[in-house]
Amino acid sequence: MEKEESGTPVNQEKEALEAHLLPYANTVGGVVIKPLDKGKIKGRSVAAMYQQTDVQLGQLRRQVELLAREAEDIRKRVRVSEKIYEAEMGFQPLISFLYHLYLKRDGLFVLSMVSPEEWGRNPPYIFQASVRLLADHTWEIVSTGDEFCL
Repeated sequence: MEKEESGTPVNQEKEALEAHLLPYANTVGGVVIKPLDKGKIKGRSVAAMYQQTDVQLGQLRRQVELLAREAEDIRKRVRVSEKIYEAEMGFQPLISFLYHLYLKRDGLFVLSMVSPEEWGRNPPYIFQASVRLLADHTWEIVSTGDEFCL
């Protein structure tokens, strides 16, 4: 039963001639080799992929919502700016200063430096909004009156 090849005795019942080709360890001191469960590996990978893409899609969705809000804010600034530039004003507004937009009884707007509180009990106009001139010459709405609409 014992055969000697290249000077090493081999017991064919207990050892393989080409042990390096075996899919498992053939000695007590050999490394444990477990077959891979490819389905489980793929399943975990797919689950991780879905989780990661869901996180990324959520981030993109929040960014799109933020951009949509910013676009709406810009549209509002443009609309109020158009109203203000059509309004009567007896002065040149300065950037970063607070002004007040009023509606006159004849339906025209007027921009004033006088706040609603400074008019007293019987203001001559209907308060619409307090606004601030921005560096790009659009107007930011700081506060609005009860009857203000764009």
